[in-house]
Amino acid sequence: MALLAIHLNDAGISVQDAEKVYYREPGFALLDDDRLTTGREAFLQARVKPRRIHNGYWSHLQTAPLSDRRFHHLSAADIVSRQLEQIWQRVSADGFVVAVPAYMSNTNLSLFLGIAAELQIPVIAMVDAAVAATRREYKGAVPTHVDLSLHSALLTRLTQAGHVQVDRSVVVDDCGMVALFDAWIALIARTFVQQSRFDPLHTAETEQMLLDGLQDWLAAASAATSVKIDIEYRGIKHHAELETLDLVSAAAPFYHRIVSSLRALYRADETPALQLSDRAARMPGLADILGARVGGDLYLHESGATARGLLARCRDMKAGDAAVSLIRKLPWDQSPVVTGDSGKPSHGGHPTHLLFENKAYAIDAQPLTLGSQATDGSRCIDLQQDMPGLSRRHCSLQQENGQCIVRDYSRYGTFLNGHRIDSSAVLQVGDLIRIGTPGFELRLITTETGDGA
Repeated sequence: MALLAIHLNDAGISVQDAEKVYYREPGFALLDDDRLTTGREAFLQARVKPRRIHNGYWSHLQTAPLSDRRFHHLSAADIVSRQLEQIWQRVSADGFVVAVPAYMSNTNLSLFLGIAAELQIPVIAMVDAAVAATRREYKGAVPTHVDLSLHSALLTRLTQAGHVQVDRSVVVDDCGMVALFDAWIALIARTFVQQSRFDPLHTAETEQMLLDGLQDWLAAASAATSVKIDIEYRGIKHHAELETLDLVSAAAPFYHRIVSSLRALYRADETPALQLSDRAARMPGLADILGARVGGDLYLHESGATARGLLARCRDMKAGDAAVSLIRKLPWDQSPVVTGDSGKPSHGGHPTHLLFENKAYAIDAQPLTLGSQATDGSRCIDLQQDMPGLSRRHCSLQQENGQCIVRDYSRYGTFLNGHRIDSSAVLQVGDLIRIGTPGFELRLITTETGDGA
């Protein structure tokens, strides 16, 4: 066996070559009677023995003892070492190339390399996972890779100056698979109670059944408007039927946080090309919401795309070629994509006014400037207050090419729904702009015409 790829996303750590998956298990650990197990075996006990489960060790990889008293004699590094050891016992290779998710810092990676060296696992190269997954240029657009880990959404904006390279990454915490699964399990349990009077959260065994069956039910929901859910407990079968739109509604608070972070990554004159990992693409309604609220073009990756993209461009690497450090750019190895020109979001609403201190200011083709000092001959909101982080000409809003656009001119930044924009951004109804510290907050609204339009 020559070279294998490891993708360190704890929602499903995988080891594979171009043809076969040798290992794919989540970053769950179970400490039971001083026996430490990881992966699927631990996942299958997650709701049965929740006090003995730990699933944050990959995203918080360090040597300090865990704060959980049940694991106080262990560190995250100890558990990572155990899972890597289980992988190494199952597969062997001449070397491994590693796809690194955005939640892992340089400190985390140094510790990972130390653990791998101690286990005599030959790591040949480490590559940013979004770069590994991106094998072609998106002409006329700016790509951002979207993936989900156990605890976060991972958004990586990429540049395309002759190769694919990381521009910047955003980790949206508490917005990953664990939070989504919790929301969907609570929804399914309520549906069972409403439809059959059976409460699957009453026992740990039936709660685990919900977790075990969830991914199959999500797959069924993605292909239909509703999904039938069956649970057999103590010889009695219980049935419920759930609308797919209800699953989307339960996930909406998390999806909207992803949308807000993505929108702040794009300037007003840019067309998004959103690459969704197969994991993100399987989440009911997520692709539709991103297409509607962020705009641009969507590209859904197949399972294992990150590892295959990594292997295809690192197959000639050998141990000892160079010191192992994180690679943040790679050449393309597939033909380019010419993106569409319909990049505007279709939902979200078109703002007509800016609301500040109970007064609505119309937004039109002439820029409306916000700052601490009025400018002669221009429309402006003169804040005239001693607010830290506020520039004299801080930002402006105007209607341009059928869009409502904010442009930042300040040293301190203009924030859209809590995220600092990169020079400009497209606005939607309900957006909140903040300038200064702690700041003034201004909301985008729309007004109806006399005919109700």
